[in-house]
Amino acid sequence: MDQKFCQNLKSIRGGCELTQKQVASKLGVVESCYANWEQGRTEPNIEMLRKLCEIFQVTLNELINGN
Repeated sequence: MDQKFCQNLKSIRGGCELTQKQVASKLGVVESCYANWEQGRTEPNIEMLRKLCEIFQVTLNELINGN
């Protein structure tokens, strides 16, 4: 897993003042699933990446590369 993505995901979530549990609920996944993405244990699929972008109001490039 790309550590930059993991760092960006955590940073963007923090900037939105959302907890892991809140984001997981919005995505319809369990909290541990979302936490695994931030910790680099697993990767979200393309559908989840799209939903993350919608929730955080960022582009995919911002989410993945931090740009």
